Amino acid sequence: MKILHVITSLRTGGAEKLMVDLLPRLKALGHDVDLLLFDGVRTPFKDSIVSLGINVFSFSEGESVYNPIHILRLRRLLSHYDIVHTHNYAPQFFAAIAAIGKSIKLITTEHGGSNRRRSHRWFAPIDRWMYSRYDKVICISKKAEENLRGYIGECKSDISTINNGVDVEKYASAEPSPELESIAPGARKIIMVAGFRWEKDQDTLIKSLNYLPDNFHLFLVGEGARRPELEKLSATEGVTHRVHFLGLRTDVPQLLHAADYVAMSSHFEGLSLSSVEGMSVGKPFLASDVDGLREVVTGAGILFPHQDAESFANEIINLDNDRNRIVEISKLCRSRARQFDISAMADGYYQSYSYLK
Repeated sequence: MKILHVITSLRTGGAEKLMVDLLPRLKALGHDVDLLLFDGVRTPFKDSIVSLGINVFSFSEGESVYNPIHILRLRRLLSHYDIVHTHNYAPQFFAAIAAIGKSIKLITTEHGGSNRRRSHRWFAPIDRWMYSRYDKVICISKKAEENLRGYIGECKSDISTINNGVDVEKYASAEPSPELESIAPGARKIIMVAGFRWEKDQDTLIKSLNYLPDNFHLFLVGEGARRPELEKLSATEGVTHRVHFLGLRTDVPQLLHAADYVAMSSHFEGLSLSSVEGMSVGKPFLASDVDGLREVVTGAGILFPHQDAESFANEIINLDNDRNRIVEISKLCRSRARQFDISAMADGYYQSYSYLK
């Protein structure tokens, strides 16, 4: 079966990471898989997926992903594939339009559990039409499916859940990177891996440093439009020397192993791949008590109140003073991560494609 996956770019994020992990596995299962990027700027994720043998092509480099000319470009491609599988809003919406009058099977993956667009109710009729154009809508968690159904109401599309997954063994077996220790020798190290976007709320972790002893340092892995804002916040909070921006990285498993604590302070998630990756390394994982994190972390890691920097700091201090609890939570986190191994996710997608034959 010939399948085209379409995504905005491979800059950074959970959906983008999913392409790197999932597509080679679908190819190994016998599918002919290509990847189309609206913005084909070179990134570590793009280099990685090309090196894994996936055919990647793009409409532009640096051009707006919302350029309506992409609809015409996409329409010309559709007849070459059995299934077109979209990710993120611009590809979702443009493919729904481009496929009008075409006998093509459409699938989309809904990666978010919520977003700011849904707070504007006048988007709902547009989105309801868009999702109705798809033969199948895959949500990355039960909560994401619940939120989507509540938002669009009745929809003729087949909506189901396939939990996001990661290559747990790849993360569990990685060797610690020496880089964090070279940056902050002897420090207690907290790490967060996420794009610098509003919904990720790195702000709370930066602010928490003022409630933690001076030997605690924060390492932020990722890039995005909010980096200057976060750097300014670090200066305003007087913790610039304790916040380290590591940029986009391909050695995330090694960096996670080098940290003492892994955190995720998002406002919301669909089902956070970064949280599963963080739990895979067997370190204590702390997350804000919000949709998409709550269902992964409850009963394994530690949930702290949303946007509460002081509570986060108190949880870290309590852990740091209780070695037995650190060991217990680390074991629970690794065990929970194995429930989200990527092999189960790949099988789920394979079955979804087979269903549409």
